[in-house]
Amino acid sequence: MIDIRPFNTLGGANHGWLNAKHHFSFANYYDPNRMSWGRLRVWNDDEIAAQSGFPPHPHADMEIITYVRTGAITHEDSMGNRGRTGAGDVQVMSAGTGVRHAEFNLEDETTTLFQIWIETDKPGAQPGWGMKPFPKSDRTGKFQVLASGDSTDDALTINADARVLGATLKAGESLSYSLGEGRRAYLVPAVGAVEVNGVALNARDGAAIKDEAEITITAKADAELVMVDSL
Repeated sequence: MIDIRPFNTLGGANHGWLNAKHHFSFANYYDPNRMSWGRLRVWNDDEIAAQSGFPPHPHADMEIITYVRTGAITHEDSMGNRGRTGAGDVQVMSAGTGVRHAEFNLEDETTTLFQIWIETDKPGAQPGWGMKPFPKSDRTGKFQVLASGDSTDDALTINADARVLGATLKAGESLSYSLGEGRRAYLVPAVGAVEVNGVALNARDGAAIKDEAEITITAKADAELVMVDSL
């Protein structure tokens, strides 16, 4: 089953400094049919104006993954962490027992990113933060694991039975991914149109996938993909 959520059907709000689109119910956007997809709770498509951002605010018991598409985001938190994550790279924050953080675009250009929330498997865990560069050349024609609850993956660590994956495809190229029994995938092309098991998906559309043992993605144009595989 592949359920396409076209970009123009997403919820959202434009706050001036922030233009946000929500794949799932979030803030003032509520759709009972789009509450979550398995353990995946939030997928926000954010455009953050230059020299602006999110002031300090709290989180707890959630795995929060940020995939930067263009520009950069600078993170600062109550644990003493500070770091800048640039385009194509990823940061994760395990909110655990509680943390306050701020996210600012300190660049002179708009920053675009996906912010993804996955329900934790370890409520009450020690909070943590990390970031890692992921050169796009390392994921040409294949999925690379960006964040994972499996310690054997060479990726950022999250406290959830889930993987966040990224890939790039040239027009006409395909890749396949095996989805385990009972698992769900949510796929969004950051750039480019693709077909997923023959179903058309445009840039920034979402595809909610389940009961598909094999996922084959074919790029209709040069594409950059982000996908979550979770229970």
